[in-house]
Amino acid sequence: MRRNDESGFAFFTGRLSSHPAGKYNFNVVRTIPSLLLYSDTARSADMLYFGRFNVPDPFIALGIGRKKIAVLNALEFGRARKTSGFDVVFPLEPWLKKARERHTDAKVGAAEVIALLARHYKQRGFSVPEDFPAGLCDRLRALGLKITPVAALFPEREIKTAAEAAAIREGNRCSALGIAAAEKLLRASKIIGGKLVHNGKPLTSEKLRTAIEIACLEAGALSIGTIAAGGDQACDPHERGHGPLRANELIIVDVFPRVSATGYHGDMTRTFLKGRASEAQHNLVSAVRAAQLASLHVVRTGVNGRHVHQQCLDVFARHGFETKHTPKGSVGFFHGTGHGLGLDVHEPPRMSGTVDYILKKGSVVTVEPGLYYPGLGGCRIEDVVQVTDAKPKLLSSFHYDWELR
Repeated sequence: MRRNDESGFAFFTGRLSSHPAGKYNFNVVRTIPSLLLYSDTARSADMLYFGRFNVPDPFIALGIGRKKIAVLNALEFGRARKTSGFDVVFPLEPWLKKARERHTDAKVGAAEVIALLARHYKQRGFSVPEDFPAGLCDRLRALGLKITPVAALFPEREIKTAAEAAAIREGNRCSALGIAAAEKLLRASKIIGGKLVHNGKPLTSEKLRTAIEIACLEAGALSIGTIAAGGDQACDPHERGHGPLRANELIIVDVFPRVSATGYHGDMTRTFLKGRASEAQHNLVSAVRAAQLASLHVVRTGVNGRHVHQQCLDVFARHGFETKHTPKGSVGFFHGTGHGLGLDVHEPPRMSGTVDYILKKGSVVTVEPGLYYPGLGGCRIEDVVQVTDAKPKLLSSFHYDWELR
């Protein structure tokens, strides 16, 4: 419905008839303290979580009690009324006009509008995320508001509802299609002079990534930062890969797309080799898969993420794979076993050897051990699961055949 409140401004209030996420119902009931966000939804997963509404430019959002409030310009106002998760949607322009009338001697912007909103809702201050704009924070404090940064504005984001788990599963469906596109290209390539050739041209990491990203895009997701790295390049876990791919070398393919309809990510990794693997490469891949299975076996409610990580370390030790840290870099297993996944590709919880983190029922985590040795190559295998009281619920699916003839 549309009405006027005591501010004299028209606004929209009420639950929405449609939602951009379609079949996914993301409504989360909670008591919201006095909070303030100012960002766009591409940079702020908190903003997207709060309003369930994609906006490419920064805007004001407030949480007052259980009410979600947004202030949007004319470009976004009509769309927000139809498709956002906000309870109240104000048009920005009248608030700017009123702020200019009140602050005739200063340039008026978001801070002055927020101060007016605080006055309107009888708020003396707000909690804000730790990455809240510093300049805006200073201006709000100068206007007399108490601004309190908090480490986790929405700690409940860690626990995924059934709808959120379904959205992450969809993200991993897109990931799997991207990995399948890479596998198809690798299988279709020929080995000429030790290099991989496809349609008469060298098969490069760049071409592999393009095929992956097109497959994800056609499935409804945007894959940015995709990794398709072979040989020693793959021994740097976040190296995206560049140049020609070679036969008989391990190739890590890591795909973590964001689904356009929901904002939730998938995140899967597989390792391939085109040609014939050596015994040492077989041993490396077998150890990584064994470590993943061992860690998956202990993922459940109440388990410390450090304990999950230790399973990988134990498997690698039994297989004779040592981790070393040298001035030239690290080799072996030198990253965490997993991380939370959702609206951010990396979010709580964490499973590593450096932090104690007790897994909660309903949280979603990656399980992705890896081994990296220049000269031999790198291998990482990653799947996504939701934590339960028993064995974890798998939210990703793709085969583990890796040696492509």
